[in-house]
Amino acid sequence: MDINFALEHFPRLLKATKLTIELTLLSLFFGIFVGVFFAILRTSKNKILFFIAYYYSYILRGTPLLVQIFIIYFGLAQIEWIRESFLWIFLKEPYSCAILAFTLNTGAYTSEIFRSAFETINKGIVEAANGLGLSKLNTFFKIKLPIAIRQSLPAYGNEMILMLKGTSLASTVTLLDLTGVAKHIISTTFRPVEVFIIAGSIYLIMTFVVHNFIKFLERRYDYN
Repeated sequence: MDINFALEHFPRLLKATKLTIELTLLSLFFGIFVGVFFAILRTSKNKILFFIAYYYSYILRGTPLLVQIFIIYFGLAQIEWIRESFLWIFLKEPYSCAILAFTLNTGAYTSEIFRSAFETINKGIVEAANGLGLSKLNTFFKIKLPIAIRQSLPAYGNEMILMLKGTSLASTVTLLDLTGVAKHIISTTFRPVEVFIIAGSIYLIMTFVVHNFIKFLERRYDYN
């Protein structure tokens, strides 16, 4: 490995990491709201709401993220009424399409994580809250949701890491994230080994940070 070559291109790859982090954080931020919303629908006794949430999760988890990005970025652009609507302001931009695809994808996985957590909550705790006269809304936000978040931390930590690595697909819709810049450098220098070693090392460092952040939260909120 040529150290001088690596040092020459490292700053450019590091700068591109900012977009990778931005895509990851925004997708996870919006995705957790989507995930909790559909997790609530999955626990609903209303069959229509249940099946909407079920098939949302089934379809998004059952198809490749790359296909989802292509459908949103290339596919929706082929629909005339979308191009003539206010939605086109949002959907014509690759950045917005990438955020939408990542949000929907991570939202599907997050919904399954929280659904599982909600279903494992001891029913006696909920009954005790009802006995104290708490409304369903207060019971959810003050008891069920905090417990579900704590129980979901290990699984959600894995989802955060998967989403971080999944953002590398943003380069397929012309975004110059870490992977996109790495590909561009390779196309001009024809030296993929050094470039991908640097890019992979940066991804590894970010994964290490996320992993230890989740471990810290697990220790911080371990009440056992």
